[in-house]
Amino acid sequence: MTIEKASVTEAELRKFIERFEQLEAEKKDISEQQKELMAELKGRGYDAKPFKEILRLRKMNPDDRAEFEAVVDMYRQAAGV
Repeated sequence: MTIEKASVTEAELRKFIERFEQLEAEKKDISEQQKELMAELKGRGYDAKPFKEILRLRKMNPDDRAEFEAVVDMYRQAAGV
């Protein structure tokens, strides 16, 4: 490896490290904002568990969600719930 190539590689690696560190800082900031939002939600009288369940369901593919809900309904009926 030539000295010039090593310098370029070091500079490139440093940029990757700095970008990753920036993303970690942003992730921490977003996490704090989510905690604050959940505290606000609870403060306004909402229940966090159903809220989180709705978020989870919204992330699902509509077909997968429909299948999941059908299975849950079937289980509820079988369990007498």
